[in-house]
Amino acid sequence: MDGLIDVHTHYVPRGWPNLTNESFVDAPWLRIESESDAMIMLGSREFRRVHADCWDAETRLRDMDTDGVDAQVVSPTPVFFNYGRDGEEATRIARIFNDLALDITSKAPDRLIPFCQVPLQDPDSACRELDRCLANGHRGVEIGNHVGDDDLDSAGVVTFLQHCAAQDVPVFVHPWDVDTSPRSARWMAQWLTAMPAETHLSILAMILGGVFDRVDQGLKICFAHGGGSFAFWLGRVENAWHRRHDVVGTSEHPPAHYLDRFSVDSVVFDQRALRLLVDTLGADRVMVGSDYPYPLGERPAGAVVRASEHLDAVTRHKIYRGNAERFLGRLPRNGEQR
Repeated sequence: MDGLIDVHTHYVPRGWPNLTNESFVDAPWLRIESESDAMIMLGSREFRRVHADCWDAETRLRDMDTDGVDAQVVSPTPVFFNYGRDGEEATRIARIFNDLALDITSKAPDRLIPFCQVPLQDPDSACRELDRCLANGHRGVEIGNHVGDDDLDSAGVVTFLQHCAAQDVPVFVHPWDVDTSPRSARWMAQWLTAMPAETHLSILAMILGGVFDRVDQGLKICFAHGGGSFAFWLGRVENAWHRRHDVVGTSEHPPAHYLDRFSVDSVVFDQRALRLLVDTLGADRVMVGSDYPYPLGERPAGAVVRASEHLDAVTRHKIYRGNAERFLGRLPRNGEQR
């Protein structure tokens, strides 16, 4: 296989059992409108219109062929995480969606790579659900960037990340549950400003919260959307760590020391931004991501990588697929069992 590996795509099943109960009246459900169109509903509120490319493997594979994508990581849509529910209820929901994900990806196991979700608010249950999913064929896990007011440096999340490191399981971090306000409701500002800021904050939590000092160096973790605004503001964080060490110096080393501990995807849409990512994090830490199939994603996948003349052939190959192969482990070939 010589094409791209896309580490950032999402799925939505074409329906699931009723999740509503007395304490969960805003449960997600899918309002089917045609064979190829549906609306994700949260109770009586419309959340997002989706299409067959979310659930139909053949549609997805045709788009992959058009874009030159050999394999996709297929992750949950974050609205289904349900970190605000109790652990038992969130585990029940995670099991439903994780099993439905395998129905989609089993159509092409050599090309569609399932990542599961877990009840991150309950570390023990999260570890058990991850182990169950790995046994069933999932290859990694997608987590949200926070659980309520707890960032990724909270004790429970660190416990889960340590489990992932011990199991050699790749982790994909995606922003979710972004604060809303009248100011952020204009122009899709939640997506244009809040999501990049949330991802920046998540990386800071991993660094300044001491997670990288506590978790095994073998942890494989990737942040969505180019790591948000982190690469642009690394100098500001470094300056603060040195000049206000009494407040910011909470990690064993300066922030730049940890740049080889995480990866980001390439879905930044601009050659200058991609150059900054490669210059800041290194050519080994950037992987193609598209955010397929959502409308704010990149089509064709990898377009900015293809167009970036500043990338030499070795670096381009790393971003196309070499880094993802290391992140994911050996990919199965056509007809081969995982």
